[in-house]
Amino acid sequence: MAIIFYARVSTSEQTLSHQQDQAEAAGFTFDEVVADHGVSGVTVKMRDRPEGRRLFDMLRPGDTLVVRWVDRLGRNYQDVTDTIREFMRRGVTIRTIINGMVFDGQPKDPMQEAVRDALIAFMAATAQAQAEATKEAQRAGIAAAKSKAESGAEAAYRGRKPSFTREQVGSVRGLLGKGMGVAEIARTVGLSRQTIYRIKEDPAGADAALAAWSA
Repeated sequence: MAIIFYARVSTSEQTLSHQQDQAEAAGFTFDEVVADHGVSGVTVKMRDRPEGRRLFDMLRPGDTLVVRWVDRLGRNYQDVTDTIREFMRRGVTIRTIINGMVFDGQPKDPMQEAVRDALIAFMAATAQAQAEATKEAQRAGIAAAKSKAESGAEAAYRGRKPSFTREQVGSVRGLLGKGMGVAEIARTVGLSRQTIYRIKEDPAGADAALAAWSA
């Protein structure tokens, strides 16, 4: 029975080493690490990713699949729920590092199964909703920056160049939504705690700053 760690690295800030270090700090050890790089969890299904396809081929009954959170499996509700249920049907246990969730095919009582399936659906829906909220916030920030530029205010002064990237802001929002603490988020995404607090307290301002600098 193998323990396999899967990571989806969609941006330069979401490095494999960060995800793996977080898993090992939580006490996990692995027989193999499988990672897809530069792949969107919104538009590319698990089976369509190079390493995702390999994961379907290699997992066997009794194996354990470890992921940082369900959003590493994807950010599309249908794809994530289909993937988890397929793995469970094969006798694979899925464990998340964040929140310490465990999904398997063990429950036989229909009420327990219903609770498990509802939780899977909720987490998958949350992953997709966070991706959509991040995109909407980015659009709002860009629109605000353009409006200022057209009025002449932004042309006169764009403010200090932000110390964070758009991808880091998206990661911060996602981790805040999962209930992770500011200090742990700072270590995960490589930003100071003060910066995390600024993004948390003024998300629109963070998007506007990025848009003003075309970051």
